[in-house]
Amino acid sequence: MEFYDKVGKMALGSRLRRLSEMLTEQAGEVYSMYAIEMNPKWFPVFYVLAEGEDKSIMRIAQEISHSHPSVSTIIKEMVKHGLAMEVANKADARKNYIRLTDKGREINKRIQVQYTDVNTAVETALKETQYDIWKAIAEWEHLLDQKSLFNRVKDAKKNRESAQIKVIDYTQQYQPAFKQLNEEWITQYFKMEATDYKSLDHPDEYIIDKGGHIFIALYNGEAVGTCALIKMEDNTYELAKMAVSPKAKGKGIGFILGQACIIKAKELGAQKLYLESNTILKPAINLYYKLGFKKVTGVPSPYERCNIQMIRDL
Repeated sequence: MEFYDKVGKMALGSRLRRLSEMLTEQAGEVYSMYAIEMNPKWFPVFYVLAEGEDKSIMRIAQEISHSHPSVSTIIKEMVKHGLAMEVANKADARKNYIRLTDKGREINKRIQVQYTDVNTAVETALKETQYDIWKAIAEWEHLLDQKSLFNRVKDAKKNRESAQIKVIDYTQQYQPAFKQLNEEWITQYFKMEATDYKSLDHPDEYIIDKGGHIFIALYNGEAVGTCALIKMEDNTYELAKMAVSPKAKGKGIGFILGQACIIKAKELGAQKLYLESNTILKPAINLYYKLGFKKVTGVPSPYERCNIQMIRDL
């Protein structure tokens, strides 16, 4: 137990596996005590077949929430030991169903008293515990059905890394990074256009000096993302030049930059935020919707790659 105390909840799966192995080993001793020829891992398959209906491997797998290969392996072992047999499916000759043999049905008769004693023993054990493990397992299964452990760890990773993102105001020392980040993502999907070169080569002249603003996202001191606010008419700013380095994807940088731009636009007196994009960039479009933008039909775009325009009221 020292290992689990040291490692903590990270070893949840390993500890449950240990408990499962302990119960399986002790279940084997119980079967022996009642002279029941049964491998504990066969029990779920045996139980559903004992209901009397011939069933396909697929249906058995669905009923006991096991994989098809796992059930197939158990069936082969039960057939080998004479507890189960394959029978032809009258409705579909291409499929075989599974049923208990005479030996299997005889075991089912004798095992009923074992069921009674095991159920009593388990109920007694549950009353001796502070927490009802049966209810806890059901709750955990529900939680993991709603959101897998993988996605929970993924979110934890994203939150930890997002906390290390620092958003700063653009200075001339970041002009190479501003250009590189944008050029990197544009050329991945499209081609650089004349308007791109003007704003990326001369961001002070084309963005900042005209009342706009640029943010740079730093991760461990390295520029990994950027986004700009370009002043338009009628108290509107364009959210533009958002780019995140491929090596920094999945850290929530785009959302962090978007939120920074929304706050800054309000500080600058903007009433609306406008942007242009392309629908092939599904993650980006989803991000814009998450930031509160809605699709609109706007003025003709200077970019060939633009096929969607969006706006957010501030």
